[in-house]
Amino acid sequence: MRRQLLVLLAALLPLLAAPLVTAPAAGARTEAADVVPADTLTEVTDFGANPSNLRMYVYAPENVTPKPAIVVAVHWCTGSGPDMYHGTEYDTLADQYGFIVLYPSVTRSSKCFDVSSPQALRRDGGSDPVGIRSMVDWATRTYDADTDRVFATGISSGAMMTNVLLGDYPDVFAAGAAFAGVPFGCFATTDGSEWNSACAQGTVTRTAQQWGDTARAAYPGYTGPRPRMQLWHGTEDDVLRYPNLGEMIKQWTNVQGVGQIPAAMDTPQSGWTRTRYGGTGDRAPVEAISLQGVGHNLYGQGMAARVLTFFGLDSGGPTPQPQPGACRVSVTSDAWNTGLTASVTLTNTSATSWDGWRLGFTLPTGQTITNGWGATYAPSSGAVTATNAAYNAALAPGASVSIGYQANHTGNSTAPGAFALEGTACTAG
Repeated sequence: MRRQLLVLLAALLPLLAAPLVTAPAAGARTEAADVVPADTLTEVTDFGANPSNLRMYVYAPENVTPKPAIVVAVHWCTGSGPDMYHGTEYDTLADQYGFIVLYPSVTRSSKCFDVSSPQALRRDGGSDPVGIRSMVDWATRTYDADTDRVFATGISSGAMMTNVLLGDYPDVFAAGAAFAGVPFGCFATTDGSEWNSACAQGTVTRTAQQWGDTARAAYPGYTGPRPRMQLWHGTEDDVLRYPNLGEMIKQWTNVQGVGQIPAAMDTPQSGWTRTRYGGTGDRAPVEAISLQGVGHNLYGQGMAARVLTFFGLDSGGPTPQPQPGACRVSVTSDAWNTGLTASVTLTNTSATSWDGWRLGFTLPTGQTITNGWGATYAPSSGAVTATNAAYNAALAPGASVSIGYQANHTGNSTAPGAFALEGTACTAG
């Protein structure tokens, strides 16, 4: 009995130690320091829509940077927000780099996040993702945070939720890092069960296009930029088996519109194999780290620092991205009986250099891209996003890049009428 009481006390101490704070009403002009004491794990209540009764914990360092980034750190099954706080280094890294950390915490009996219900797998559909989105909105208001630097990371159930968050809210999260997870939608059930044995055993396999379509279906019609993804998995994982890593690579390379053949491969540490897709640097569109001989409990000290490198939070600030509307596009099209070739010129009309760009446009009905150059194109019809190639990602002020594609058509061979950079319209001509 004494041993059981000690175990119970050890579990309760982190919760008792966390101060309780009621969030201000939406839009209230409250100083962040009055809401969340610095350098202390603090629970915040009444933070917004929360259909599944999640609890919210916040860590804010003493020196929060202006327009700080937000990192959402999501716990494993049977865990909690305070467990994630104590078991990872995101708080100490926040002290170093000045970002805000949010720790969602499950209250249902399983202490697992909902990654399987139809509500969870649809944008604003309900359940846990809605509550986590509310936490992000609260933190954005409270700290005047940079909405272009919101990130998610998680372990096991939290890794699965990271996949779900990036699928449901591609306009909210810039990147994610999943430790021992499964693809978005892989755990889907319709009988109320939280567990999908086929997915856990690694027997759910689909094509890259099918996995990509599954993620895109969470937010139909969205044509903006998609989050980058970092994936970690042990080869001996006996809970969420290793084939799930390959399925996640298929999914997120397709979502990003990049090939499944690695652009780079290395061994950053003994027993690790790192592959990068769509780019060779620290911020490639997709990065996967395979840990030889490691089981499900793969997270270790030092890995969070590698997550920050992938997120781009361990330097003096984010790499400048294209400014909304700071672009000009001209397009010409040559057609024949059932096909056409389109040539597109994108010009940086801003005052800053770009490091990566995504150009959205809608193909006329009946057109399907069959080949392209200068960029990757996804999907092949309808609302298409052209993402830079590795060699033309950087574009100086006033510089232009030429890309193009071939397409089939069923009678309408006109060129797209409008283009948008990162979701904002470009000037024609």
